[in-house]
This record gives sequence, structure tokens and C-alpha cells, in this order.
Amino acid sequence: MIRGVLFDVDDTLVDTRGAFRHALASVAAEYLGDVDHGELLRVWREDVGGWYRAHTRGEVSYREQRHRRANALHEEFGGPMLDDAGYDAWNAGFERAFRAGWLAHEDAAGALDVLDEAGIPFGALSNAAHAYQTEKLAAAGLARVPMLVGVDTLGFGKPDPRVYALACERLGLAPAEVAYVGDEFDVDAQAAVAAGLAVGVWIERPGAHSRDLEGLCGDGVPRDGLVRITTLEGLPGALGL
Repeated sequence: MIRGVLFDVDDTLVDTRGAFRHALASVAAEYLGDVDHGELLRVWREDVGGWYRAHTRGEVSYREQRHRRANALHEEFGGPMLDDAGYDAWNAGFERAFRAGWLAHEDAAGALDVLDEAGIPFGALSNAAHAYQTEKLAAAGLARVPMLVGVDTLGFGKPDPRVYALACERLGLAPAEVAYVGDEFDVDAQAAVAAGLAVGVWIERPGAHSRDLEGLCGDGVPRDGLVRITTLEGLPGALGL
């Protein structure tokens, strides 16, 4: 019996992919000229240096990871290398455009309504900073989703099982009573089940970060605790609600 649900924020509840596209188009106009915005988005999200995941492990600061990713993007597309002052200016423009693009996915509110009607509490566990994600949820019209744990809560994030345990504790439930929903197969669905949660739900939206390469997920129905859905409209069925 699922008694609570934890959500990832980015690309699960909020269309962060669209917000990144908007931000990257803005900085490209100033720094990179006429480049393919789809390719910009692909390179940014791919993050071949692994800088964002290094940040979630507590190895580098948020500023350092984004500065390094900005310079990697410029190196790929012929932009100038950014020193500290140059990065500050770049990031100010990027952040303005990014925030302007914060919108909820169209299926988010309906899924939350179903959980509310069923009396099932929910909250967010994210690999971004707690206050930042609280602001993002509010801007996207999802303020009813409480942020429970961010990457700065313990100084590291998913897939460490301790962040899942703390989020469940703050939800007031045992891990075995909780489902987790996120767009990254490995650090969301798979890691949640490894941390002892009842179900790991992988929402495979277009442009998902990581794939279930071994076919471990059940399609719509959990298999060994793992289930794949393509829209949050499929969440109630996957959880047996």
C-alpha cells in the first residue's frame, strides 16, 4: 500500500528542459551567434564533464559546476572563455531567462489532485538547493508541493540513500510506504528502490536524462519495484490508486 509520494522537481513537475532552452537561446544571442538551439540544449543537458553530478555528491560548489558547464558550452560552440567576472555577467542573463521559463508540466496539477483526493501526502526531493526549488515550484503554480529535502540539506543529493530516508521521515512515513517519481532512471527510480522505497517511478518524458538500458522497469505496472510511465496521468494506475 502506497501511503505517500515523493517527487523530483525538474522535468518531472516543472518543464525545466523548456526553461533551459529559453535561457540558452538568450545567452547564445549575446555570446555565441547563430547556433542550433537544439544542439545547445543537448550539450548543456548531456554535461559530459559530469559537473552537476559532482555537485550533487558534494564535490564542487553550485557556482563552480555552472561556470565549468558554461565554459564547456562556449568551447563547443566557439564562444569566449569566461573568467570569474565574465561568468557573473553570463550567469545573470542566463538566470533571468531561465526563471522566466519556469512552467509546470500540463499533467502535474492533475496528478496532484488525484493524490489529494485519495488523501495521500506528497512532497519534493531534489538535487537542487531547497530555497531555489521552493521558489521554482511557487513560480510554476505548484506551491502546494512542499520541498522536503534539497541537495544543500545534507550537503549531497541523490542517489545517496540517506536523502531518501530523510525525505520519507519528513513526509512522516516509512520508506516502504513511499513511492518516488522522477525523470532520471538511475538516480531517481532505481536509486529510490535501492534506498528501500516501495516503488521507483521513472517518467520518461522526451529528452529524459538516462535510460533503462537493461529493461528493468515494468511498463505501467511495477516490476521489482520499478515502473515506467510517459506522463503523470499514468501515475495513479502505476500506484494502484
